[in-house]
Amino acid sequence: MPLLNGIDAAREIQRACRRTRTILLTMHAEDQYVLQGLQGGVQGYVLKKQAVMDLVQAIQEVCRGNVYLSPGVSAAVVEAYQSKKGPRDLLTSREREVLQLVAEGKTTKEIASLLGVSVKTAESHRTRVMQKLDIHETASLVRYAIRRGLIQA
Repeated sequence: MPLLNGIDAAREIQRACRRTRTILLTMHAEDQYVLQGLQGGVQGYVLKKQAVMDLVQAIQEVCRGNVYLSPGVSAAVVEAYQSKKGPRDLLTSREREVLQLVAEGKTTKEIASLLGVSVKTAESHRTRVMQKLDIHETASLVRYAIRRGLIQA
């Protein structure tokens, strides 16, 4: 998905219209994604591999005001709750945006243009991302973004 990943897109949708109910259709079953999605305001989390069986039920449940989680992810939520751990996200949403764009192969100038900021500001964001993650090469940033689900390989 260009510019935003699914979780950040859901956050933006929630920010723009609080009454909108969102369902994330994703391939990511890892607890960090599930928890970030729920913290971002999604009411449904459906795995693509279970979409045929789960999507209609998810829509019905979310329309009733309930939360729907694919069976493959509900265990991750329960485990995270029981251990009282939340996802550890070092980056701000803007920094995740910059990381995604870097991983997509955009230049600093292109990133600045896409985000409506100066080249210097885009470079500052990129530098902060590298410092926070302790990653100092673009290739390593790309690998990190793939592991985090910001882009697909």
